[in-house]
Amino acid sequence: MAMEKQYIPSDIEEKWHEIWESNKAFETTEDKTKPKFYALIEFPYPSGQGLHVGHPRPYTAMDIVARKRRLEGYNVLYPIGWDAFGLPTENYAIKNKIHPAIVTERNVARYKEQVRSLGISFDWSREINTTDPNYYKWTQWIFLKLFEKGLAYKKEIPINWCTDCKVGLANEEVVNGGCERCGGEVVRKVKNQWMLKITEYAEKLIKDLDLVDYIERVKIQQKNWIGRSEGMEVDFSVTEDDGIKVYTTRPDTIFGATYMVIAPDHPIIEKLQKNIRNMAEIEAYREEANKKSEFERTELVKEKTGLKVEGIEATNPVTGENIPVFVSDYVLMSYGTGAIMAVPAHDSRDWEFANQFHLPIIEVIAGGNVKEEAFTDTEADTMVNSGFLDGLSVSEAKLKISSWLEEKGIGERKVNFKLRDWVFSRQRYWGEPIPLIYCKECGWVPVPEEELPLLLPDVESYEPTDNGESPLANVTDWVETNCPKCGGKGRRETDTMPQWAGSSWYFLRYADPHNDKELASKENLDYWTPIDWYNGGMEHTTLHLLYSRFWHKFLYDCGIVPTPEPYQKRTSHGMIMGENNEKMSKSRGNVINPDDLVNEYGADTLRIYEMFIGDFEKSVPWSHNGLKGCRRFLDRVWKLQTILTEDTELSKKLEGNIHKTIKKVSEDFEQLKFNTAVASMMSQVNDFYDLGSITKEDFRILLILLNPVAPHITEELWQELEFDGFVYKAQWPKWEEVKTIDEVVEIVVQINGKLKGKVSLARGAKKEDVKSKVMEEQSISSAIANKRIVKEIFVPDKIYNIVVK
Repeated sequence: MAMEKQYIPSDIEEKWHEIWESNKAFETTEDKTKPKFYALIEFPYPSGQGLHVGHPRPYTAMDIVARKRRLEGYNVLYPIGWDAFGLPTENYAIKNKIHPAIVTERNVARYKEQVRSLGISFDWSREINTTDPNYYKWTQWIFLKLFEKGLAYKKEIPINWCTDCKVGLANEEVVNGGCERCGGEVVRKVKNQWMLKITEYAEKLIKDLDLVDYIERVKIQQKNWIGRSEGMEVDFSVTEDDGIKVYTTRPDTIFGATYMVIAPDHPIIEKLQKNIRNMAEIEAYREEANKKSEFERTELVKEKTGLKVEGIEATNPVTGENIPVFVSDYVLMSYGTGAIMAVPAHDSRDWEFANQFHLPIIEVIAGGNVKEEAFTDTEADTMVNSGFLDGLSVSEAKLKISSWLEEKGIGERKVNFKLRDWVFSRQRYWGEPIPLIYCKECGWVPVPEEELPLLLPDVESYEPTDNGESPLANVTDWVETNCPKCGGKGRRETDTMPQWAGSSWYFLRYADPHNDKELASKENLDYWTPIDWYNGGMEHTTLHLLYSRFWHKFLYDCGIVPTPEPYQKRTSHGMIMGENNEKMSKSRGNVINPDDLVNEYGADTLRIYEMFIGDFEKSVPWSHNGLKGCRRFLDRVWKLQTILTEDTELSKKLEGNIHKTIKKVSEDFEQLKFNTAVASMMSQVNDFYDLGSITKEDFRILLILLNPVAPHITEELWQELEFDGFVYKAQWPKWEEVKTIDEVVEIVVQINGKLKGKVSLARGAKKEDVKSKVMEEQSISSAIANKRIVKEIFVPDKIYNIVVK
């Protein structure tokens, strides 16, 4: 068949976008008799920069899985939305004097056009936006449920405060002591903040990881962030009336505690300040510590700073010896008791600190050289220099000392978590209003449910205030209201919710996005949840994943969702780096705009390349040559029309290879091995050219296999070849296992374990047949002449090893 026209992506891609939209090709059906598949990506934040080439990688990956599932007969939900509240939009709006709502509308419109050009099979009928009052009504509703159950409370706490943005920041928003967004100085500031009691769910958040299929590194990150530990709280006396409680997971090493470290803001400093001779130095040290985020303070690799508290000492309760007390910023009041006992012989951080400050190092577990380094691999070793614990194993010593400390009334067993309650309020304009009213008589009172959503008022000035209040505090006619409970004077809460709020439940709204009576109907939640497969970046596998799991578990306890976990499966992708293997950024000038690539090479080329570029789970450098190579591959697929026969059966010579390709692509798509799946299709295309022909059935199967990765060209060719209907309505091909097995195999021949050659036989050949064939080989029969065969080792279809003397 002669080729009728050239492959020009710009001619066909927009055509297929219109056909898919007209046919509602990827809209989820209401047919709940079909098996369902819910695929989810992290919905994007529509920034002013638009999409970069990193975005298509996860979108295309889940698109491949979603498209394959549709071809396998599933009712597929693959939705899209916008995580649109937050600081970046607000800062841009302030800088350019454009209202955040207008900025958001523009950014969303641009993102939609970019995403649409990629041919991602999202169900656009379920699109959501966290800034839409119809959406954030339910974000506010969930908050009120948390408040009702005592899981939302207000408290004065020290927070990270950006002096330029004039807003409280989460820990992850502070980098090198500066604001991630603007680079401004960040200090610690005490603020009255709304908190969510995520710590109530700490045990469940760890335990229920056993219920889900997450890649191991994601589970590890979740567990590390929550930081569960079992240990003892032990009293170290300081004066006759005062003491310091320390939390330790290693009470067995207490005989080796040679000093103590407390947090700079530990209350004992105020209590005993008359005894302390260097208060001025300690105050100065505190001030420096307040400029650091908790991440920076606890970073393991940095040099430890500290200051001895002159004038007080603590007493080791088991040795009776006085030990010095230091303040250091790596100890946090928010974890444990804000004080640690330091055992430098068996803790690397303590060992470095002890050497820095010339403090004693006492070995209490035998097996290392503590003069050279801390001996930390101690679980199987024996106690020394430890009084009544000497000679015991570490595990025995832990039990004995714990019981001894409890009996003496100076210790108590404790379970601790690094996880802290979630600082929830933000002193900014562009976020969900917190639906609470303060009344002097009634305290905090919820806005009645029937009055939700509490709308964000339209204001002239949304710039942050100098006094740390939200800009909403200046909207007097909005702030001043009546108490819903007693009717007296009330004031609305003027802080707003963080960006995390809307993203902590968005996956539930996709199940029923137009419901104005409830968050989503029970029927839809029962059918669609849990999410079958959620893919996102590794940078969101701690906080976003943790926060959304927490909200979901809370809703499960309220009987609103049917499962304890929101996501059955979670995978993560690596970043696409610049060609020089550096992270893409505007400052480096190495950001690549996908629009340019789609215009020049076509969306299918970009999709193919981003799947072929390397291991999906690892970061990879961009290569323009690689992109061109993928375009050449699609050209070759298009030109297969020139060698097409009218035969409607598989090519006899390639039947086995085609079944292998079906199997390979099917399995690789499920394991995120998109690069090897694409490689196998490239190899298959080479086979057709080597043969010099391709049958209609060969071509039909190739188009279905390739369609999830390159949907536009495959639909166009399907039409050109006059197949019925559309590829997106076709059936995923099945392979026959027997046809994937090569009829002839190569068997390795060894003499005394050393390779001597190979022989080719039919698969499944018996040992006698293999031996007969081997003995026909002159080189092998000569090598064993005049030698006694003592053993023959035969592994069917693989190895025949002759052991001779």
